[in-house]
Amino acid sequence: MNAEPFPTGSVSTESLSTEPARAEPVRFDTKIAVLLREDLEPWQRLNVTAFLVSGIGPSVPEVIGEPYEDADGTGYLPMFRQPVLVFQGTKETLTAAHARVLSRALPRAVFTSDLFTTGNDRDNRAAVRAVPTAELDLVGLAVYGPRNAVDKVLKGARMHP
Repeated sequence: MNAEPFPTGSVSTESLSTEPARAEPVRFDTKIAVLLREDLEPWQRLNVTAFLVSGIGPSVPEVIGEPYEDADGTGYLPMFRQPVLVFQGTKETLTAAHARVLSRALPRAVFTSDLFTTGNDRDNRAAVRAVPTAELDLVGLAVYGPRNAVDKVLKGARMHP
């Protein structure tokens, strides 16, 4: 048995690097995206985004990664395995995106302006249920699906600054 760390002979230690190998960037074939109405206050944007993405994980479990753990062994909750892209647009852009997401039957979550006045989950669901689809006053929409389908849903929206 050879006790040397590298075989002798034709292998040159000059060509060996101590730098870690660079992994190719991961390119997902799916996308998680949030579209916000551009006239929201900063606190509303954060609140709406958090609520919208909370619906995707339980409904699409394959988007959830493994739990985290730090060097001391302290555990943390798992998160999405891929980035969440946040966009903004006009009320009309949001309405058009909503129609497109429905026509493509992609997993989606909605946040209407009425939800700013409710204080619990039961009242939130009742507020959405009380309004016909075409009359929802949308302020946010989350969508998950194949990248190209999500891109088509978001046509006309721009990345959130």
